[in-house]
Amino acid sequence: MDLKLIEKYKALGIADVIDHEKFNNISIVHHSTVLEGSTLTEVETQVLIDEGLTPKGKPLAHSLMVTDHFSALQFALKEANNKRPVSVPLIQELNSLLIRNTGLVYNTALGTVDATKGEFRKGNVTAGDTYFPNYDKVVPLTKNLADAIFKAMKPDLSLLEQVKLSFDAHYNLVSIHPFYDGNGRTSRLLMNYIQAYYKLPLAIVHQQSKVDYIEALKETRAKEDINIFRNFMGKEYSMLLKEEIKKFEETIKPKQGRGFHLLF
Repeated sequence: MDLKLIEKYKALGIADVIDHEKFNNISIVHHSTVLEGSTLTEVETQVLIDEGLTPKGKPLAHSLMVTDHFSALQFALKEANNKRPVSVPLIQELNSLLIRNTGLVYNTALGTVDATKGEFRKGNVTAGDTYFPNYDKVVPLTKNLADAIFKAMKPDLSLLEQVKLSFDAHYNLVSIHPFYDGNGRTSRLLMNYIQAYYKLPLAIVHQQSKVDYIEALKETRAKEDINIFRNFMGKEYSMLLKEEIKKFEETIKPKQGRGFHLLF
């Protein structure tokens, strides 16, 4: 991870450009929901959020996934700006907002779980060949994670420590998999929450990196080496920042040649 990219991003004042924050948030929502099965394009995501128009011929659930994610992201950014400490209730609120209109009610031998309320799972779950912690470990593991993040989030953390903490929180929450639905989105949103708390640019796991993302998670678990996931996320973050810096510099330093001209 090249920390100079973050410093350059901040120095250029990219986040202060009118509507940049909103467009960036739309991009975060688009990529995160596509990773979980949404078929909306980035343009369709933007039109849905800006104008409330759902794309024709696509499942309503995908549109609801997008609008829920955007609402959850706005909530996360507001709470981060208010410096709300990370806690179990905060993590549950993030999850409940993410799946407000798509979550289900699960009837288990141990009782009913309303996923839309951010309630923890009461059963075991797998993803492919990955087995997540037993359901009876979910509560203590999530509490331990929230407590560890709370203790780590000191105001004097270095830039590198801030970035690593956001990546580590992402990895650990998705590996606990405390919910029946929305674990990936909630974990990426927790990462963004910590980044927003420290006024960092918000990271994205790009849709084209899905296979590498899953492999990085699996390899990190298998080798018990958090640096594997940190390195993956560092590359994703660097790619995003380079793209944002390039686009911004092109607006203030147009390329030589024909440039922009009116067309009639």
